[in-house]
Parts: sequence; structure tokens; C-alpha cells
Amino acid sequence: MQFSRNRKMKATRLAGDQRAGIYPHSIQFYLQPPLENISLAEFETFAVERLKLLKTIENLGVTYVKGSQQYKDKLEGELKKLSFPYRPQRSSEQEYDIRKKDHISHFILRLAYCQTEELRRWFIQQEMDLFRFRFNELLQENIKDFLHFNNLKYDTISNDVKMELQEKLINSTYGLSQPKLEEQDVYKVPFQAALDLVRARKVFVKAGFAFIPHQEIVTIVLNDFRTKLSKALALTARSLPVVQSDERLQPLLNHLSHAYVGQDYSMQKNVGKISLDQIDNLSLKSFPPCMRQLHKALRDNHHLRHGGRMQYGLFLKGIGMTLEQALQFWKMEFIKGKVDADKFDKTYSYSIRHNYGREGKRTDYTPYSCMKIILTNPPSQGDYHGCPFRHSDPELLKQKLQSYKLTSAGINEILELVKGMHYQLACQKYFELTHNVEDCGFSLNHPNQFFTESQKVLGGGREIKKESSQSDSSQRSQNSQTVKSLSKESIADSKPAIAAPLMEMEDLDEFFNEVE
Repeated sequence: MQFSRNRKMKATRLAGDQRAGIYPHSIQFYLQPPLENISLAEFETFAVERLKLLKTIENLGVTYVKGSQQYKDKLEGELKKLSFPYRPQRSSEQEYDIRKKDHISHFILRLAYCQTEELRRWFIQQEMDLFRFRFNELLQENIKDFLHFNNLKYDTISNDVKMELQEKLINSTYGLSQPKLEEQDVYKVPFQAALDLVRARKVFVKAGFAFIPHQEIVTIVLNDFRTKLSKALALTARSLPVVQSDERLQPLLNHLSHAYVGQDYSMQKNVGKISLDQIDNLSLKSFPPCMRQLHKALRDNHHLRHGGRMQYGLFLKGIGMTLEQALQFWKMEFIKGKVDADKFDKTYSYSIRHNYGREGKRTDYTPYSCMKIILTNPPSQGDYHGCPFRHSDPELLKQKLQSYKLTSAGINEILELVKGMHYQLACQKYFELTHNVEDCGFSLNHPNQFFTESQKVLGGGREIKKESSQSDSSQRSQNSQTVKSLSKESIADSKPAIAAPLMEMEDLDEFFNEVE
């Protein structure tokens, strides 16, 4: 993939010892776009891995206190795992490659997350948290070098003024003593550049200026970073039509903002291990709220509209329901309502077989991820699909959670997360409360992941118990001949999930949307 037409200049700049001068620090302001040539496969991999990093940062920021030891340990582990820079290291070939990946992946996600105000806000917040963590890992000499390299100059007050304000500076700044104050500079900046400190009452303010000791300089550097990144995203948004004209990049960039980057659930690990008699009980114990809601609506109304059938049907497929079981399950429920057996066979059975790759293009369709459920096809009147945390009225959501016998304190925690638009974290908290675990130990990204982790907790870490009935054994035998054997396990071990054909669900939705 080419980021610049000036290939020859790029080759010259990257030659020999000059590499060390391109990325002199483990942290960047991302002021210049990359000049590298990379393949489409690298483009995709870099984007997905940075997206995983930013989503981890979002989860950690809600789960732990930012800056706490737990927060730092978890984030450092994720940076190591994904091979992103996190603290100063000596220049080397490996460190150069890591910093190059950091540079390129940031600009790729800029293209994906500049498209709406909501996406820009999310991207800026996660990048700021990442920048803050990295900056706080720098040594004093590294900080001075970084400021000089990026031409960041802030007005310092004289020693006389510092002595005059000494008492007020010490009283207003946490952890600042007289010896420490004498050793460091104090910066005078407009108070708007230090709103975080002003809000927390951790800075001395006089005549519209904030007086910030060097130990708190991250605040004003971070403000510069936010300002520059915000302007850069606005400029990128205006230039986006040019980039989107490249047919290789447009589908990827459009999909990245709500991409699922976790385990692939298109392969049924538990084919035939779920019996129809288990579904009601499993819906109460191991289904996420979105699927629990759909199951109850199906039992109550003996019908689901198209959006609900797609979302719930593919989820059931993902937990191990075979095609034969699915046809039996849906037919038994629909004929209890206004649909007779003949109408079901003519109108609905085709779409079920299509989900399993037995009709049409013979595509083995994948269960919906949390992001797909949250961001696409919102429910309308009479629908039961979607995400309850995203699409339900807060008061109705509260009543639903109360009916699930959650404690008042737990419900309030969930509603606070919903209020902050952390819908997946709200579902993660629901998992912890309903399974009586303090920390579930994973980042929830998929309804089928919720089910799998629930079964592990309830089974003491074991897989789903295998049913031994003869009929189920027969169904497994028949189904095993037709289910595609996909080797993908996770984003770390396979081609990213976003590489799957982006049109497969759109084709299916369009084909069957008329059947309600």
C-alpha cells in the first residue's frame, strides 16, 4: 500500500542510520503522514491490531482507575502482546519496526474514524489515554528531548515569581514540596490549556492563567495533542472522498469503525451438543440480554420479525444448533401462532437453510457481533432485536434488569455505563453480576462469546456437556458433512475477521427482508 507518490524520496530517507532519526521516541504527535509502502495485508493487520488496542484502552478506562497500577499493568501487557511501543527503548531494527507500525496504524484509523463526530470523539479519547500512558513512562531527559523534537515551547516563570507564589503552588499541587519546586520549572499557560487540572482543583490559577509545575506538564502536552489531532481529523474528513475512490480501501475503511476483531464464531465447535430441551434453561443462565429478550419474545408471541430471526437464528447456529434442529425449533414455535406448517415450509424454511449455507450462494453466515447489533439495523415498533443497553429506554431497561433479580447497586452500575454509552461494558457487568464473579477476565465483543464464557463458569471451566441422545448423534453426523471447516480461531492466529466478504449479510438481509 502506498501512502505517498514520492517513493524514491521515501527509500532515501529510510536508508541506513537515518532510520533512528525518523522515530526517535516511543511516543509521537503524528504530525507527518507515513511515507512507507506496505501491502494490503499489512494495512489490514495494522488497522485491526491498533483497533484492538484502542478498544482495550476503553475497557480498562472504565474497569480500573486510570493511572492505577492495575490499569498500567494491563495496558502494558496489551501493548507488549500487540507489539506497540510503550516505553523508551534503545534504537534497533525491531524497535524501528514497532514504531513504524504505531505510526502507520494511527493514520489508517484516522481514515476510518474521521467520518462522524461520534467516531472522532471516541478515537480522540482513546488516543489521548494511550498518549498519556506513554508520556508518563518517559524519563525526564526523554521528556525534554520529546518537547524539543516537536517544537513544544511553554512560557516559564522566573525564580522570583516562583518564590513569590511558592506557598500557593505547593498547596494547590498534589505531591509538590519546597525542594521539588526548587528543582523544576513552572509553566504559565492559559487556564483553558489545563482544564483537567482546573476541574480537579489541582492547579493554581491567577488572572486567567494556570501555573503548572513540570511534574504536571503532561496536562498541557496532552491538550496540544488533542487540539492537533482534532484539527487533523477534520482535515482528513474533507479529504476522505479521494481515499474512498480507491476500491481496495473503501470497504475496509467503512467497516473498520464497527469491526469485530475477536474470535470467529462462523465455525460451530459445539455442533449437536445443544438439545432443543436445553434452550429455555440456557436462555435464563447463559444467554446475553439481547438473545434472552429475543427468546422470550419468540416464546410469548410465537413469531419474530426478520431482524429478530436473523440475529437470534445465527446466534443459535453459533452455539451449536444444527440445521435440522433449527428447522424443528422455529417450526414448532411458529405453528403455535398464526403460521401453519405448510406456510412455514414455503415462507420461512428457505431462509433458515440459507443461513446454514444450504441455499443461494452456499455461504456459511456468521453470527452477529456486538458492534454489528449496536450500530446497524436499529429495532422499530414491534421488533425485539438489537441491543437492550443501546436501544431500550433507560426506565424500561431498569425494569427488565429488576425482573432478572439483579441488585439495586448492580443495576445502578449498569445504568451508569449505559449513560456513558459503554454498552458492551454494561453487558460485561451484567455477566459478572449474574455469574457472581468479581472480574470476568475478558472483554466482551460478541453474544456467542458471552454464551461460551458463561458455560465455562457454570461448568467449572469445562466445555458444554455433550448430549447423548441417538437423534442428536444422527444430526451431528449429517451436519458434520456440510459444515465448512474453518481454521480461524482469533485475530492473532488468523486473517482478521473484517476480511470476510462485507456484502454477505447485506445480500441475505435484502433477499429476505420482505418476509416478516
